[in-house]
Amino acid sequence: MPKDFSELGINENSLKSLAELQISVPTDIQQKAIPVILNKKEDIVAIAKTGTGKTAAFGLPLLQLIDTQDTNVQAVILAPTRELGQQIYANLLSFSQHNPQVSIAATFGGIPIKPQIERLKETTQIIVATPGRLVDLVSRGAVNLKELKYLVLDEADEMVSALKTDLDLIIKGIPKKRRTFLFTATLSGAIKQLVQNYMSKHVVQVEADMATVGHQGIDHQYVVVEPIEKLAVLLHFLNSKEGQQGIIFCKTKAAVNKLAKNLAINKFSSGALHGSLSQGIRDRIMGQFREGHISILVATDLAARGIDVKDISYVVNYHLPDTYDAYVHRSGRTARAGAKGLSLTVLQQEEVIDIADFEDELGIAFHEFKKADAHSIEENNALLWAKKVFKTKPNRDVSEDFKSKIKTIFHHLTKEELVDKILANYLIESKSNILKKEESKSKKKKK
Repeated sequence: MPKDFSELGINENSLKSLAELQISVPTDIQQKAIPVILNKKEDIVAIAKTGTGKTAAFGLPLLQLIDTQDTNVQAVILAPTRELGQQIYANLLSFSQHNPQVSIAATFGGIPIKPQIERLKETTQIIVATPGRLVDLVSRGAVNLKELKYLVLDEADEMVSALKTDLDLIIKGIPKKRRTFLFTATLSGAIKQLVQNYMSKHVVQVEADMATVGHQGIDHQYVVVEPIEKLAVLLHFLNSKEGQQGIIFCKTKAAVNKLAKNLAINKFSSGALHGSLSQGIRDRIMGQFREGHISILVATDLAARGIDVKDISYVVNYHLPDTYDAYVHRSGRTARAGAKGLSLTVLQQEEVIDIADFEDELGIAFHEFKKADAHSIEENNALLWAKKVFKTKPNRDVSEDFKSKIKTIFHHLTKEELVDKILANYLIESKSNILKKEESKSKKKKK
């Protein structure tokens, strides 16, 4: 196989951009997809996990296929989320630094539509969009797709489930004589149906080497917990990862909010990300995460699409995902750009049986993560408590006279003695609270 982009047919202008971006060796999916897109006339279905260089696999050849003399919209790239769309748009701009004749516009939901309408009045040859916003723009007459030649569907497996209505409207409204480039992490039943309904009969299928790329560098583990200890086990794990960045996935928005609140209470540097948040809040949280100001992101599956942060050390599935596709996308957030990463799934005993199905379907092996014992959990809770005390802001309303009386009580103690006494008091209070909870549960059972 070719070992550099020039052998794949990439032109001089794009090669200059790639050199400036310090990208020299094409990934497996790029080696397989780029020649097909450049040299053939058929549609393409490309199966590749997240983090394998899909944007360049369709973006580089697409830039070369654009007729710079034609002022019509020639290509539409659809992404399921604004975050992923922004990432694609930024990459295309980087790839086209030495090819300024190609005009690219970005149109996403969650931000004002009027500036996008104004932008589309200018010559635009490639549009990167989310399906809902593109449907809105077409309905307003702000964009004409009648001369469209290329349709790119990125993360198509997500769009055929969550955004199928808008996707159907777009595809039905564009020319049948077009080429479609579909990129997906898995070839699900819904994707096969989409290919059958909307793509040509002669589709070229390419697939990245999943054994060496898709799960490369990811250590898949699971830990079995009782419901009552789930949060404590997670907090123990997170404390062991201090200084590293990670993402925790939950099934619902309510679960994301609840867990994020618990992390905040325990003074973890974290943020919540889900679809009900305003775009401004989502952008701010993502910015803080990318810049390293937030260590932990608690997110739903869809909200986390398009997160391309190279230094994510671990992913936690706080709830077992409903589909194999979701697991692929979740775990693919870590071990990017050749790094190593951990994907930890938190299970209850009755869910352990499902692990074998995930292993068989995805061709991966899970290892059991050793759960922290009761003593370690207790020590961890004490450490979290100590951090909360340390990070508590002093109460400036307390009178100097009262503070003086408190200081008098402790003045003869050394720092070590004071810590010993405070810790002993914490442990007594902690055990007392546990006993009270157990007594309360026992009374409820008797009722």
